[in-house]
Order: sequence, then structure tokens, then C-alpha cells
Amino acid sequence: MSRLGKQPVSIPQGVQITQADKTITVKGSKGSLALNISASVLLNIQEEEVVLSLKEGHEDESNMHGLYRQLIHNMVVGVSTGFHKNLEMIGVGYRAIVQGKILDLQIGYSHPTRLDIPQGVEVKVEKNTAIMITGIDKQVVGQFAANVRELRPPEPYKGKGIRYVGEYVRRKAGKSGKNKAA
Repeated sequence: MSRLGKQPVSIPQGVQITQADKTITVKGSKGSLALNISASVLLNIQEEEVVLSLKEGHEDESNMHGLYRQLIHNMVVGVSTGFHKNLEMIGVGYRAIVQGKILDLQIGYSHPTRLDIPQGVEVKVEKNTAIMITGIDKQVVGQFAANVRELRPPEPYKGKGIRYVGEYVRRKAGKSGKNKAA
């Protein structure tokens, strides 16, 4: 059995977990999320925690045990507190604007780059270069942040590009420029 899967998922105040067939629904103050689980995973929903276990004869699927435990934990955290990713843009003339459900980026190309903001994700731009992505689904928030960063990843010579706040970018030295022919 998975060590992570053995740990119970604690349920904070204001969060409700219900199971109908093989679908788990988690409702909280920020919204609700649903997840279909494998037939080999059993759920025991108590008042303050959820305990997962495997059915008899399904020990070979122990990787699902820890996976579903972590997915349910992420759902509980998402509907109670939410998730966020912060990005910063470094470069001359780089800026971002949110226009309805579209994130408009000026990142050094001759044309603006527009991204559709997914359902359930909120994007805020501060100081034209700081982008904050928030939502209740950890996977959707992380994937959208990765898609934004992928448009102009930080380059190693000057450090220009889009990066996560606090991300370390290893810098390289440029050309030495010494004339050895003399």
C-alpha cells in the first residue's frame, strides 16, 4: 500500500464531501469540484476526515491509492482556500492586460499574443508586468501558468522573459570579445 494513500484527508469546516456511485463531489466556500475514481479504490467518508483503501485483490493498483488521496486532498484545499501562481515579466516593453476572458500579452513580438482564460480561473495583472493566476482546480491553474510562461521562457543571457516569482534563472556569460589576433 502507498504511504501517502494511508494518510487520511482532513475535512475543514465548511467543506462537504459526497459520493454518488464512483463520483466524488467536494463543495466549499469557493465552489465545487467533482472527480471520478477507480473501481479499485474504496472511500470511507467520516465527519472530519476521508480514509482511502484498496479493494481485496487490487494490490497491484497501489499507485492509484496515493494518487486519488492526493487528488481529493487538492480538491479539499481548492474549494476551501484556492490555489494561485504568480508570474513576472522581465524585459523592455513587456506588459500584460486582461480584457474580459482574454489575457493580452506584449512580449517583444511584432504582434500581441492573446490567450483565452480557462473556465474557473481568474487572472489579475498588477503594475503591467506581475500576473496572478488564481482558481480552485490546482491542475488548471498550474497548466495555464505553464502555458503563459511557455510563450516567452526566461533566456539565460539577460534573463528576459516570463518566469515564476522567485524562480532562479541560471545566467551564462556572453562572448568574451577579446581580440586574440594582435
